[in-house]
Amino acid sequence: MTEMRASRKHALPLHEVRRYLEPGPVVLLTSQHDGERDVMVMGWHTVMEFSPSLVGCVISSANHSHGLVRASRECVINLPTSSQLEAVLGVGSTTGAQTDKFAAFGLTPEASEQVAAPSIRECHAQFECRLHDDSLVERYDFFIWEVVAARVAPRPRHPE
Repeated sequence: MTEMRASRKHALPLHEVRRYLEPGPVVLLTSQHDGERDVMVMGWHTVMEFSPSLVGCVISSANHSHGLVRASRECVINLPTSSQLEAVLGVGSTTGAQTDKFAAFGLTPEASEQVAAPSIRECHAQFECRLHDDSLVERYDFFIWEVVAARVAPRPRHPE
């Protein structure tokens, strides 16, 4: 067994700690309310329960999507693949308040089965969600969603 050499460390700004602790995968969260829609990149989410399927996440009140999900109480969590990296980077560096991210980054919105928020056709999987618990939103911007419909492409079984 090879011994790992300890590398010299440098101080990290505390607001960047999340970059090292967040699990994957990165997802695209879509929302819609009152004729307005948005897509945002979400790098952190957590499975909270298996049945019903509950997913928790933080959506900052500074994010344009926050107002849409607060008002509509629903969203779609879309799982992109590595082939969509450029679109994901573009979505993550643009505000939906000024840009139609679907058009700007070649994402095709399609009707969802259970919620008004659109799904993204090009994504490998789509998880439609309704707000299950908003008791932590005011204090922490923490939303707990119940997945009410889920679709996944049959191949590949484990996409990159």
